Amino acid sequence: MGTLFLVATPIGNLEDITLRALRVLREARLIAAEDTRHTRRLLDHYAITTPCISYHEHNKLIRLDTILATLALGDVALVSDAGTPAISDPGVELVRACIAADFPVSPVPGPSALLAALVASGLPTDRFTYVGFLPRRGAERRQLLAEMASLTLTLVCFEAPHRLLETLQDILAVLGDRRIVVANDLTKRFEEFRRGSVTDMVAHFSLQRPRGEYTLVIEGLAAGSERKRDRYRLQVHPQTQAPPSEAEIARRLRQLRDQGYAGSAAARAVARELGLQKSVVYQVWLSLGEGE
Repeated sequence: MGTLFLVATPIGNLEDITLRALRVLREARLIAAEDTRHTRRLLDHYAITTPCISYHEHNKLIRLDTILATLALGDVALVSDAGTPAISDPGVELVRACIAADFPVSPVPGPSALLAALVASGLPTDRFTYVGFLPRRGAERRQLLAEMASLTLTLVCFEAPHRLLETLQDILAVLGDRRIVVANDLTKRFEEFRRGSVTDMVAHFSLQRPRGEYTLVIEGLAAGSERKRDRYRLQVHPQTQAPPSEAEIARRLRQLRDQGYAGSAAARAVARELGLQKSVVYQVWLSLGEGE
């Protein structure tokens, strides 16, 4: 009976692979790779000739029988394109299937973009939460951010370059102007850690086109802060002691929009008028286009 090895591979610099990982890849009966072309470059660099099959999001279920049959004869190594497999990559279903079939599952630790960005960020590392890739749709992304708004621990997530600016704008609107570290090209020649406030990052990437995959490390809510978790938990109006409805906020925002107000100015004016936080009102502004 073989073992399923979860082998971490370099996230950029090929020298980051461990000696144990190289041995397991050489001795395995089969390598299941997210992208065989990508993995082949690593294998060729280290002269590893182990057979390799694809195992990715679109074929992971139909590959199960092949991998389980191979495990009956010997070891199988699972690798992702970069970093530790089964973290925001295919692999969870395979691990569960192996456990259910009583095959041993063993991690081969190594590179991780999540931990690499976190430990070099300068933000607290003693308590953090990882949320993977944020949702692609703006409304879903803002909802998830709102659910995390009250967490005091550091937040870590991944983002694609074409959504980075929009995501940063949502972070600013929902979480406020916190400290943030935007990391990309980790361990590569042009590795970059850009540190500052969310406003700084919005300004930078409004002018500089994002390239590559990004890891965001976001400061948790400061102790004693009174931010609300989402736009459905609005502050009480100081005069009526009743929270204004989202429809009322949207109505006032549309009026200002028709008068030529930009998003930030409209949100500021309505927040002042209704006694709300600007970030809460700005979330409603962002939803106007989607709702219509």
